[in-house]
Amino acid sequence: MRLEEIIPDDEMRTEMLSRLYKGDPILGDKGIFTNLLQSFVNAALEGEMDNFLEESKSESLTNRRNGHTSKSVRSTAGPLSILTPRDRAGDHEPVIVKKRTRELGTGLDDIILSLYARGQSVEDVRHQMHQIYGLDVSVGAISAVTDRVWGEIIEWQQRPLSSCYTIIYLDAIHYKVREDGKVISKAIYTVYAVSVDGQRDILGLYLNETEGALQWGLILEDIKRRGVEDVLFFSVDGLTGFKDVIERVFPASAVQRCIVHKIRNSTRYVIEKDRKAVCKDLKVIYTASDQEQASIALEAFGQRWDVKYKEIKPSWTADWDDLMTFMDYGENIRRMIYTTNPVEAVHRVMRKVTKTKGAWSNDKGLLKQLYLTLKYSERSWKNKAFNWVVIQRELMEYFGERYVRHLS
Repeated sequence: MRLEEIIPDDEMRTEMLSRLYKGDPILGDKGIFTNLLQSFVNAALEGEMDNFLEESKSESLTNRRNGHTSKSVRSTAGPLSILTPRDRAGDHEPVIVKKRTRELGTGLDDIILSLYARGQSVEDVRHQMHQIYGLDVSVGAISAVTDRVWGEIIEWQQRPLSSCYTIIYLDAIHYKVREDGKVISKAIYTVYAVSVDGQRDILGLYLNETEGALQWGLILEDIKRRGVEDVLFFSVDGLTGFKDVIERVFPASAVQRCIVHKIRNSTRYVIEKDRKAVCKDLKVIYTASDQEQASIALEAFGQRWDVKYKEIKPSWTADWDDLMTFMDYGENIRRMIYTTNPVEAVHRVMRKVTKTKGAWSNDKGLLKQLYLTLKYSERSWKNKAFNWVVIQRELMEYFGERYVRHLS
């Protein structure tokens, strides 16, 4: 397509080319293409009025044009000066820029939310809107846009859930929040699940002052209230009382203690030169073919390291049943349940945009930020579980009708 076809006005075309060669800004306040968009919108408004008057001739022969109303509207290309035609009868309702509308299209709200979701403060968003789009948007207007998300958050947090999930990963992440003039640490409880069809999803984010088994029990009661009847597996860290509260709410579920967490705790006080060898010997335990071979590997570990690190083997022995749950299943299910790494990956997404924050002004601000962060990064955590067809065959083999009856 030739330039003359896109911009038929010779004078405008010459002016735009001249400004392009001078290196003038393309978008934003007084941007090159902002003027073109402004002309297009005003021409479209004139066309709307011509069409309205033509169609209404049969109803009124006296109605005609009656000047214009001027106003400034925001757009992603920059501020536009709009002249809206009026009719004498006042019956015309413009479509492209409606009456009392101060924004062209709905894109600006999405841009504001997208910037906020990337960890920008309200003031940062205001600065970016001016720098990129030449728009002066008040802090209050930006806050109003982000506040409208709150109803969406409440609806999301209370939505009905599926009757069964293959596995639920439970973990908490901590943030600083201002409360009563002090900055305190609060826990965000994340419930991250894989459905019976292999689809990953976050069932909820729950905020509380501390992490504890009692609070996790209340959260499990909440997801049960929202429709969850059965969970095949839970993958959790070593929080005291975790298994007890899970078995109280979902007594048929298998609970797997995170192997990765256990290794981290076991090697916390191992000196650097021994760390690689200790990790290698621990790997022999959790990659064994069955519990009997794993038990033999644990004894061998003790014979080699009990003198130097006497606390490691007794610790594994004490948690043995919870650590070895995954040994009762095939390798593909084992790989899915042996660690809470999937939910920790979700937390890395959250930390990426919140790491520069000192503290949030309130709980609501923190939850808004985290919800929008996850909403705008769904591709990184909501994809289908890897190798699902193979995993599903194993699930059918081990759980039979308990699993199959929930398939769609």
